[in-house]
Amino acid sequence: MDLKEAIYTRRSVRDFTAEPVAEKAIRDLIEAAIQAPSAVNAQPCTFCVVRDKTVLGGISREAKAHMVKTTPVGLMSHHFSEILNDAKFDIFYHAPALILISTVADVPWTVEDCALAAENLMLAACGAGLGTCWIGFAQSWLKTPEGKALLKLPAAFKPVAPIIVGHPKSAPAPVPRKEPEIRWVGA
Repeated sequence: MDLKEAIYTRRSVRDFTAEPVAEKAIRDLIEAAIQAPSAVNAQPCTFCVVRDKTVLGGISREAKAHMVKTTPVGLMSHHFSEILNDAKFDIFYHAPALILISTVADVPWTVEDCALAAENLMLAACGAGLGTCWIGFAQSWLKTPEGKALLKLPAAFKPVAPIIVGHPKSAPAPVPRKEPEIRWVGA
């Protein structure tokens, strides 16, 4: 698959087969991720891979409870409230792997650096026939001392991009895109 095809066909996948993702495939995705640019070439990204279903299930439960407890009243939609309070809902959609991209320093642009690495990882996964989804529901709990401790992350690390990876059951349908709003400045 060429780059343009990966860019135009990558979708957030939320329905996976039970087939595990091979270690080599995960290493290949991380290799693609570290090719991303970073501010002043700091290369601040670190990667934590979770493939243990029990650990993933525990993170899902803790992250849901944390979001319900910490989201200000009135800001959580009815839909989110329903699914986050549903004991059967798995925020990781039963994906066989989670790759958490964190930054090792809290200096300017490291979050952006991690986001660039995440996009490289997701495009590489698409090119390899794997599905991915950035799981925003996991972000705030993974930043807590308890979340970091579970994943054995040093206290100074800042989790940024929790990306699930797996073999998609089917290809998600294309999503219509808005026409870009473009402002040309100058000649």
